[in-house]
Amino acid sequence: MTAWTSDELNKIGKAEELQIASLRADGTLRNPVIIWVVRVGDDLYVRSVNGRGSAWFRGVQVRHEGRIRAGGVEKDVTFVEETDPGINDQIDAAYRTKYRRYAANIINSIVSPQARSATIKLAPREK
Repeated sequence: MTAWTSDELNKIGKAEELQIASLRADGTLRNPVIIWVVRVGDDLYVRSVNGRGSAWFRGVQVRHEGRIRAGGVEKDVTFVEETDPGINDQIDAAYRTKYRRYAANIINSIVSPQARSATIKLAPREK
């Protein structure tokens, strides 16, 4: 698996929002959805605030591949579920720090057990 470059990590990690589009079973891209993204170390993570039942999250479960766009970077990615509680605690902290200017109820929704259960690590992939 390829790694993110420092430039990609910085640009995507600093971006306010990320567009995510999963691949359908036939290989075509779904319509992109705008979500929040955080960086933890050399990894990038997204969560579904509505948990595992949200349409975009169900979409990433079909092929575990898609495309993201944020901070001027467009990249094909593999979606890897993150279930490690320790990593999820770090992701919670990253969301709280990056998006702290938003109301507490908004932040609480992205660090809720429902959202934590739908945490995805974005791994770059070759075309």
